[in-house]
Amino acid sequence: MPSRDRAQPAQTERTRLAPSPTGALHLGNARTFLVNWALARQHGWEILLRIEDLDTPRVKPGVEQRTINTLAWLGLDWNAGPVRQADDLEPYRDAMTRLASSGMVYPCELTRSQIEAAASAPQEGTHESRVTADMRPPRPWPSSFDDDGRNWRFATPGNSITFHDIFAGAQQHTPAESVGDFVVWTKRNAPSYQLAVVVDDLRQGITQIVRGDDLLDSAARQMLLARELGATTVPTQCHLPLVLGHDGRRLAKRHGDTRLTTYEQMGVSAERVIGLCAHWCGITAEPVPMSAADFADGLMLDTIPKHSITFTPEDEQWLTHGT
Repeated sequence: MPSRDRAQPAQTERTRLAPSPTGALHLGNARTFLVNWALARQHGWEILLRIEDLDTPRVKPGVEQRTINTLAWLGLDWNAGPVRQADDLEPYRDAMTRLASSGMVYPCELTRSQIEAAASAPQEGTHESRVTADMRPPRPWPSSFDDDGRNWRFATPGNSITFHDIFAGAQQHTPAESVGDFVVWTKRNAPSYQLAVVVDDLRQGITQIVRGDDLLDSAARQMLLARELGATTVPTQCHLPLVLGHDGRRLAKRHGDTRLTTYEQMGVSAERVIGLCAHWCGITAEPVPMSAADFADGLMLDTIPKHSITFTPEDEQWLTHGT
């Protein structure tokens, strides 16, 4: 995909900005959202703002509006939304009904300790323990879905999923080997992230997905679910390397306060944040303040480094130098 091609697509292409109101956006989020927005504006994709607020124990009051304000502060806009997942759970229940009727999901009462005792340790970075086929309850499983306060798992087929990611390249993942049967409905009486994102992308006409490469394995799981729900095509995938701290781990509180709201309160301009992200994306050799529109004009996928980005003390110094 040539990133400077501004020709309008033959059909409506659509992407989504999909923040979760569980915490403030940080510099790594800014880089991903900027790239997503810039690609959309380059290629004429519609942009939907979707608030992924189903992880209710972690949703924090006021974060949604601060997130929207922060995106606007960066100069990003959208064509539709915000829409909130928690406003209507019926589409997810309908999907579970279809999966149950086809025998692809089952209620699971195994505890985490039981799973860990029977299976391998959690996969690195996922905090998930693999649930293998021999840990499934005996059939027949319920052919109707009952939202009764139990976890429900997807009976993950053993086949590999192959797809081409426009940034990460050729991909082959076997979810049955990495995580096994994963949760699609939680005992909180709400869909899991994996199910919700598939249902929403299908019903909202999403054709382009841009996000971090920590979700490549999730992409494979979501393709399996989409096919079971009748999808004949899947969105084009673009998974970007993460922004990491100096210790090689993803940005978090241990690396200091990298929240965008904190920088804004310190008097750091949005143009400096965007300029640092532009440098990380190979748009400029050194950080230079710029607008979101300038970022979109300069972005080319083939100049973004293929490796993860490290947020260095020098980056922090440059970012705050103008305050």
